[in-house]
Amino acid sequence: MLRFMLGRIGQALVVVFVVTIIVFLLLHALPGGPARGVLGVQATPEQIALFNTAQGLDKPLVVQYIDYLGRLLQGDLGTSYVLNASVSDMLVQRLPKTLLLSVLSAAVGLAIAIPVGLWQASRRGKPSDYVLTALSFVAYATPVFFLGLVLIVVFSQVLPILPSQAPQGDTIWQILGDPAALILPVAAGSLGMVAVFSRYMRSSTLDNLSEDYVRTALAKGTPMRKVLQRHVFRNSLTAITTMLGYYIPVLFGGALVVEQLFNFPGMGLLFWSAAQAPDFPILLGCVLVISIATVVGSLLADLAQVLIDPRVKEAR
Repeated sequence: MLRFMLGRIGQALVVVFVVTIIVFLLLHALPGGPARGVLGVQATPEQIALFNTAQGLDKPLVVQYIDYLGRLLQGDLGTSYVLNASVSDMLVQRLPKTLLLSVLSAAVGLAIAIPVGLWQASRRGKPSDYVLTALSFVAYATPVFFLGLVLIVVFSQVLPILPSQAPQGDTIWQILGDPAALILPVAAGSLGMVAVFSRYMRSSTLDNLSEDYVRTALAKGTPMRKVLQRHVFRNSLTAITTMLGYYIPVLFGGALVVEQLFNFPGMGLLFWSAAQAPDFPILLGCVLVISIATVVGSLLADLAQVLIDPRVKEAR
């Protein structure tokens, strides 16, 4: 177990290191370099030279990467070209709110998807199973921004019971202080997750229902409800736990759209504003944070899988 954990942590560190190289090279892959991307096509050679000197872009590429890596280890993601502010400070202020939105969306999505998947599996082939399957396919195929727009039209205009704008504030407590305004953003972020994870839960439950231990329990007269609760439920969670770690970039990607649509003051809205500028240090800082979050999520999913499924633990 310890060897497995240390091995996975080592792999995660290697992946993070490779991610830093890719993010660094993305900045230099811009046509004409970062200076041309920021200053525009009308910039003179003198302006570009001054910009490169001020940003340290006139140094050899290897030296620039070493400097970049050294700043990253100190928590410095650079300075915004447009706002002239620390990217790290802006992300520290915005990231907790994006995490709040993502965690709430994931919690609501899983709270609905897991029982729905179990219920479908226990009623495989019945009309209710086909109806929920069709609804999940529709929800999965519908873009997040369209779902958000439908929610706004229905619950803010046709039935004006919820605000169309997300709660505003500089802190998480200010955001949580307006729970009614959180309902639509969280709903928009969780509907797609319900569609995906209910299908995974249904498939995983059906696989477990075909196992010998389930047939034995049913042959002994154990009700299906108890079999699902005591035996199938935990084993079926293995697939959900694994997929949840890999679903993190989807959550962040959905948060970008949801935050822009509902004017939620998180990292996604900051990313959207930086893309309009364009402000490359903010964009690359957000990409780096999301990439690291994906690696960490994958690591946690693997560790959780070992804890949930004893068979995986024995195999390690």
